[in-house]
Amino acid sequence: MSVHNSMNTGKEITVTINGKEFKSTFGKTILEIARENDIYVPTMCYLTKVLPIGSCRMCVVEVEGVEGMILSCQEKATDGAVITTDNDALYEERQSIMKLYNVNHPLECGVCDKSGECDLQNKTMEFNLEAQDFTARDQNRPVENWGHVSYDPALCIMCEKCVRVSTEITGDEALKIKFGGYGSTIINTKKEKNYASLGEAAAVCPVGALVSTKFKYTANAWELTKIPSACPHCGGGCQMYYEVKNDRIYRVTNEFEFTNLCGAGRFGFDYANEGVTKDKEAFAKAVDAFKKAGTVLLSNQTSNEEALIVQKLKEKLGFKLVSPAARAYQKFMQAYGSITGKHIYGGTLKAISESKAVIVFGSRINDDTPTVKYHINMASKWHQARVAYMHPLEDKEIQNIVTQFIKYEVGSEEGVAALLTAALLAEADLPKSVKLFMDDLDIGYLSAETNVGEEELEALEKSLRKKSGFSLVVGSDLYAHPRAEQIAKLLALFEQYAGFNVVCVPPAGNAMGLSLICDLDDEAEGSTVGYNIPADFTLSALGDGDLDMPAMNQQEGTITTVDKRVVPMNVALPYGGYVLNDIANALGLDAEYTIGYTEELPEEKGFEAIEFDALPDYFDSVGNEHRGYLLKAKKVSVSRILEEVEELEGYDGAVVYSCNPTEQFSAFTAKSSLLEDEAVLLGSQQFAMATKLKDGDRIRFTIDGVNFDRLFRIDTTMKGTIALNPTFDMGLSGALVSSYRFKRLDFERAGN
Repeated sequence: MSVHNSMNTGKEITVTINGKEFKSTFGKTILEIARENDIYVPTMCYLTKVLPIGSCRMCVVEVEGVEGMILSCQEKATDGAVITTDNDALYEERQSIMKLYNVNHPLECGVCDKSGECDLQNKTMEFNLEAQDFTARDQNRPVENWGHVSYDPALCIMCEKCVRVSTEITGDEALKIKFGGYGSTIINTKKEKNYASLGEAAAVCPVGALVSTKFKYTANAWELTKIPSACPHCGGGCQMYYEVKNDRIYRVTNEFEFTNLCGAGRFGFDYANEGVTKDKEAFAKAVDAFKKAGTVLLSNQTSNEEALIVQKLKEKLGFKLVSPAARAYQKFMQAYGSITGKHIYGGTLKAISESKAVIVFGSRINDDTPTVKYHINMASKWHQARVAYMHPLEDKEIQNIVTQFIKYEVGSEEGVAALLTAALLAEADLPKSVKLFMDDLDIGYLSAETNVGEEELEALEKSLRKKSGFSLVVGSDLYAHPRAEQIAKLLALFEQYAGFNVVCVPPAGNAMGLSLICDLDDEAEGSTVGYNIPADFTLSALGDGDLDMPAMNQQEGTITTVDKRVVPMNVALPYGGYVLNDIANALGLDAEYTIGYTEELPEEKGFEAIEFDALPDYFDSVGNEHRGYLLKAKKVSVSRILEEVEELEGYDGAVVYSCNPTEQFSAFTAKSSLLEDEAVLLGSQQFAMATKLKDGDRIRFTIDGVNFDRLFRIDTTMKGTIALNPTFDMGLSGALVSSYRFKRLDFERAGN
């Protein structure tokens, strides 16, 4: 769906294009109506997912009764308009534009990475440019290495797509235009940041000006096989292609016209479990371990089909099934549904991007789920949305879109949720039991304990007045909170009684899929088998366990996305070992392939009985998504009883927050050679003083039974006494760190 559709009034109009009548809705541009009716209008600078740029003039058309040619990408179609998209005059105009584009454009097609998929190349052929009859004085424009991407100004045609994506989509705001007539160029104003999100800017470049630095000169576009899939990292499940040659992934691309990929999705692809053969002895031990298991542990790096296999084995063999992060999310959503009467939240990413106001609560959203942050950025840039960011830690990376930062005390999330409902739902038509709960709230006490001032909430409420289209984005800080279920009920009120677009962002990986498919237990008991989690017997796609398993880019299956969509993944690289389905068959289940379970995913949880090979996986010409299917919301029983807010536990002294940097989500992204991040404990000057630590000190501490040995680094842009502690470098044990994300820091110094 085009980004401009929020402006459609819905009034039906009729237009005539090239002699044929078409019906559409008022508010759409001529180009949009042409595309939705499969009428070709050439463009160079147009990108469906951003606002019209209007720099190339290739999309010019003629409209009866209007003098001159008009830009179809910007002109709204009117009822009765008679439009011509192609004639001799338009052809000559476009040919002249192409001649200007080709002035001194170096003929490097033989070595250019874009050759074979280059818009300039294609349209030079399309408009029969066999000779160039004028030139401009050439300039020395050296290639610039910006880290993840390289920029060649000599190849740049100044279409501005990259700048728009950097501003409107990813929000890193690194790329700007340096105006200077024929000497105009794109500049990177934040080179020192080396944003992997610039991969998204390179993806939309129609020529070879912006390319992935590591991909450069390694393969021609036409040599690579495109394997459609979905990104398994953050839970966004974004559309992607693995581009493969000779059993090696050379790069990841996407349908950039309509969809986006974060840095991890684009560059975190080389994590396959390679060179594995079938180890019969280890396989026999694995089968035996399942038979004797008291508990099977599942990590979030598990497909829907694998989750169903383990669930069926649980029903057959009677073991406990534990997946800590997915279980926390499952309980949160069960409590949430007790208010809304539905088993999944109602919100969507598209509705976030069209919001006039967005509240983010309980997530360091830029790091946790970049795709959600991108949609918040879109709302900010397209609709001047107010963005209230509620968190104990400020995040400098989203300061450019946050209009109000509300800092609360660690552990006080239940109080914050209660204050939010009191401030924003006072006028809502609430059930009597909820009204009584709100009347009993001691606002003064809650404000003092949470450190959220009443005037801050008044300012938030005031900023939302006379606006409509609100989103509430909640995240992983809340799911493992001791009062998670009460928090879930309070936040569900926003969806049920105030019409908010609420998105409960699942933890990284396929946590949502697991939470819907598996009957999960709270505690492990007896001997354990772990699937990408350390256990007495460990099945590992990292290649360091008791039996090898395939990584996500080596298997067919589906994952469930933050947009509640069940999307297919395909095999990008070969795998020679055993898979979970082999173990299941040895234990009495019966499926030829893992994807035999795709059509058996539980319909009572909103899945559909569709075979894997029948799942669609494409976008149509105007960007409507046809990937897999959307989960159906199922009715659940309602119990709108709220408990009293508990006394808040204080977190004095130094605190660590389990949080990975923007491009890292697991041991699998950590394995990727293009995503090199140093895993350090990152704190402020104030944190250093509170702990008597110096920059470069090494300390040891334990979280959820996982031992950390960390170098401490001071970040001068941070404030307060909370330090960021990553888990991506902890191998499979990183999945064990899944309790409430803030912990008091008890440490001992290691030898420095």
